[in-house]
Amino acid sequence: MAKKNGEKTPSQMSTLSPFELKDELIKAAGGAAVDRPANASMLNAGRGNPNFLATVPRHGFWQLGLFAMRESERSFAHMPEGLGGFPKREGLEERFEIFARDNKGVPGVDFLRGALSYVRDQLGINGAEFLYEMCEGILASNYPVPDRMLKLSEVIVGQYLRREMIGKHPFLGEFDVFATEGGTAAMTYIFNTLRENHLIAPGDTIALGSPIFTPYIEIPRLNDYQLKVVDLDADVAKGWQYSKQELDKLRDPKVKAFFLVNPSNPPSVKMNTESLEYIAEIVKKRPDLILLTDDVYGTFADDFVSLFALCPKNTILVYSYSKYFGATGWRLGTIAMHHDNVIDALIAKLPKEQREQLHERYESITTEPENLKFIDRLVADSRTVALNHTAGLSTPQQVQMVLFSLFALMDTPDAYKKALKRLIRSRKQALYREIGISFDDDDVNQVDYYTIIDLEFLGERAFGRDFVEWLFKNTKPSELLFRLAREARVVLLPGRGFGTQHPSGRVSLANLNESDYVQIGRAMRKLLEEYVERYNKETGKKLDKRTVM
Repeated sequence: MAKKNGEKTPSQMSTLSPFELKDELIKAAGGAAVDRPANASMLNAGRGNPNFLATVPRHGFWQLGLFAMRESERSFAHMPEGLGGFPKREGLEERFEIFARDNKGVPGVDFLRGALSYVRDQLGINGAEFLYEMCEGILASNYPVPDRMLKLSEVIVGQYLRREMIGKHPFLGEFDVFATEGGTAAMTYIFNTLRENHLIAPGDTIALGSPIFTPYIEIPRLNDYQLKVVDLDADVAKGWQYSKQELDKLRDPKVKAFFLVNPSNPPSVKMNTESLEYIAEIVKKRPDLILLTDDVYGTFADDFVSLFALCPKNTILVYSYSKYFGATGWRLGTIAMHHDNVIDALIAKLPKEQREQLHERYESITTEPENLKFIDRLVADSRTVALNHTAGLSTPQQVQMVLFSLFALMDTPDAYKKALKRLIRSRKQALYREIGISFDDDDVNQVDYYTIIDLEFLGERAFGRDFVEWLFKNTKPSELLFRLAREARVVLLPGRGFGTQHPSGRVSLANLNESDYVQIGRAMRKLLEEYVERYNKETGKKLDKRTVM
């Protein structure tokens, strides 16, 4: 039963997801306190929505919209009632050059001129065709055609993914891209279509690379799927990397798929080269293993290489533009799959009865359902097949996705990426300095979008195992988080909800200012010092409460 003040009991708290628990922490942070100033504000470091965004491609979007509107109004210039038409291809490139010349120096216009030059000279795309797709797309005057992704948009986004996810790693063949309503839609579609195509079924086993974004933990438990889960646990003591012993769990033929977030959430650490290559060796022995890598934070890392680069034929790549470009409200995500992939081969080998059932499922959209690629089955299933003709991400969203991609492709010095890394790293330094925790600043695998305060690992390092055992015996789960919320109005997310092995708190380094992280660090240190003082009194020992971890 809930308490009178509306707070849930400890048993109720234990059943909540970290995001539901976050709401309870926010309530606690908003409660009255006699020693709290009336104007004190809550510091919510729980959610990963960044407080930064890419301005240049957004300026480009609005200027492109103005140009497209001029083109629309040219079509029905004789009708003043607010009617416009589709842009016209003939002379479009020349009219854009006039527009750009007349608006030289206006934010976004020079970027658009550079983008047109880039797609024409570097990607070999016809300039007029590119402008037409962008103008028609931003006007939203037609259904998305092709439904999976606009033709030239797929080429440009594909180049961006190739640069950021594959880099200089050898990669043979081509891949398809499906534009989705953010990474969350991509996850939903993939789970659903794997099930619909008999690639996973109730009682099957999948593996998760833990810690991991909470929905990957929760979705397999739903009645829709009822999957068994094997956890591959990253080790905090080894810099949140996976041991070979953990990765060897993938050798079990019962494991049908491996789902991974890389760089990880919440530790924000990219998988090292040794582990990527070890998985690739396992895949050679297990060519039927399906891999899904969610690489939303990969663009924050230097020289990032996705599992998709090493195991392209087994891997479904998910990427979202939300975090890197500060575009969570745009809902821009992608799914990429190699043309020659294991999943299509597995579908072709299904028992006859299941293949006939799938033939019937997809025959309304193609005369050869058996040849329909898995990525196009994702598109169809996203609209329950029957509405496949209206599938696809809205075209203005695709245009913004293209402009984000071109902004990154054209930024050869990586100025934007370097600026973000400096911003996030300075916040991390401020937080840890105030807590009194030292950390390895030279770890090339650290991405630092989030950081996780692991109480067991850090507490033992600072004060010894006896203190850690006393702390866990004398405090309840999430007590530190609730004390931070009530007493300091600081909201963090519990690491346990992401599959961490030890009690911990996730801190987003993306959504607050540096001065806020100073306050959070001080609040955390104050509570830790109080626990050390209690430990000293109750045990008769004398730990230094100012010991640096």
